[in-house]
Amino acid sequence: MLKLEKVSKTFNLGTVNEKKVLHEIDLELAEGDFVTIIGGNGAGKSTLLNMISGIYPLDCGIITLDGEDISLQPEYQRAKKIGRLFQDPMLGTAANMQILENLALAKRRGKHRGLAWGVSKEEKKEYYELVKTLGLNLEDRLTSKVGLLSGGQRQALTLLMATLQKPKLLLLDEHTAALDPATSAKVLNLTNEIVAKQNLTAMMVTHNMKDAIDIGNRLIMMYDGHIIYDVKGEEKKKLTVADLLKKFEEATGEEFVNDRMLLG
Repeated sequence: MLKLEKVSKTFNLGTVNEKKVLHEIDLELAEGDFVTIIGGNGAGKSTLLNMISGIYPLDCGIITLDGEDISLQPEYQRAKKIGRLFQDPMLGTAANMQILENLALAKRRGKHRGLAWGVSKEEKKEYYELVKTLGLNLEDRLTSKVGLLSGGQRQALTLLMATLQKPKLLLLDEHTAALDPATSAKVLNLTNEIVAKQNLTAMMVTHNMKDAIDIGNRLIMMYDGHIIYDVKGEEKKKLTVADLLKKFEEATGEEFVNDRMLLG
C-alpha cells in the first residue's frame, strides 16, 4: 500500500544550521499494516509522517501510495487519500463550527460541492449513529460548537473525521500525547477498533514503548534519521520494554535516556 525508496530530507541546507533528518529511508507497508514508530527526540519520526503527507518536499527519493507515485503531489492532493491526526487536539477540527458541520466537511473531502443544503436529513441520521459509536454521549450534541468540547472529545471526533471516507493511509502523530492517561487509553482503544473494523493501513508515532508493543502488527524504531529496528508478527508480540531498550543500545551504542518515553 505504501512504499518509500531512498527518501531523504535536510533542513536549512547550505547554512550553519544544516540538519539531515532522514537518511535514504526504505520502507514498505502492506495493506492492513498497523505500524507503530518509536525513537528519541530528533529521530525523524514526525518528519517521516510529514514527508508522506506532503508537508515538506522531498530532497530525493520516491513515495508510492497504492501504486501511485505521490512524490511531487502537494499536500491538498494527498489529503484526499491520507487521513491524519496530530498531537494537538485543537488541530483537525473547525472550533467555530458544529460537530455536524465538521463531519459534513470530512464527508465531502475531495468531492464536488454544489449549492444544496449543507447537511441532509439522511446525513444527520448517519452522523448520529457514527458519533454514538464513540461512547462519549456526543450524539445528542451534534449542533454544539466543537470548540466547547474537551481535548479528548475533539481528538475522538477528529479520528472519526479522518476515517469517515476510508483513507488509503492513516497517519497518527502522537495523537494521544496531550491527553490525560484515562482519555488517552480511550482514544487508543477507539483507534484500534476503527483501524481493525475498516482494515486500514496506519502509522502511529508514539513515545510510549508499551503502547508501541501492544498496538498494531509491526514496530519500527528510528534513530538519527535511520530505521534501526523493524519487527512484526509473533516476534513483536513477545517484545518487552527491556527488549526495546536493549535493541536501541545494540544498534546505537548509546543508552536510551529519553525520560518522556521511559515514563510514558
